[in-house]
Amino acid sequence: MNVSPLPVAILHERKANEGRPEGRWTVDEALVVRAQGGDAHAFAVLASSAIDRLYAVAYRILRETELARDATQDALLEAWRDIPSLRDPRRWEAWTYRLVVHACYNQRRSERRLSATIQFLSVNRSSVPDTALSVADRDELERGFRRLPAEQRAVVVLHHYLGLPLTEVADVLGIPAGTARSRLHHATRRLRAALSADATLPATREERTV
Repeated sequence: MNVSPLPVAILHERKANEGRPEGRWTVDEALVVRAQGGDAHAFAVLASSAIDRLYAVAYRILRETELARDATQDALLEAWRDIPSLRDPRRWEAWTYRLVVHACYNQRRSERRLSATIQFLSVNRSSVPDTALSVADRDELERGFRRLPAEQRAVVVLHHYLGLPLTEVADVLGIPAGTARSRLHHATRRLRAALSADATLPATREERTV
């Protein structure tokens, strides 16, 4: 199958939604089968239904708009190229999540220095209300998240943002469930450390003299 500019066109025509996905992703398996046979229209429908979710995952891993758009584009291009190799059409959702996560890994390797002026998005907005953290705490959490390896970021996003059980996270990433649990544990510990480190910073000279 020749690589088509189709996914790129979809990416630029649609405005990716940065909000939380509502419910599980419903996939028409017949469309997947048609796309596997080279039906560009069927793939366009699949890509249109997937792009917002893929972009949202990429954005939360990479924390920068252009990098997330590039990762989403790369994932859709790879999906169009490799969809004939997808053995089970029912795994379209998990397969595309895996593609976008690996595209994020590639972006991180090629773009180590991320912009420091992006808008903060909570790592787990559903379980940490905005009012629960001070501005300083959110800044520390954001900086802590940026210091996580991409592999740990991916587990945090898939588990806390998409709400996938760790067994499904492991399946999406193609890793053992124990590895997924370990990555989540280490990521959580490092994020907590980022918050506690700020709380235990030595007092300034002015504070010590008060």
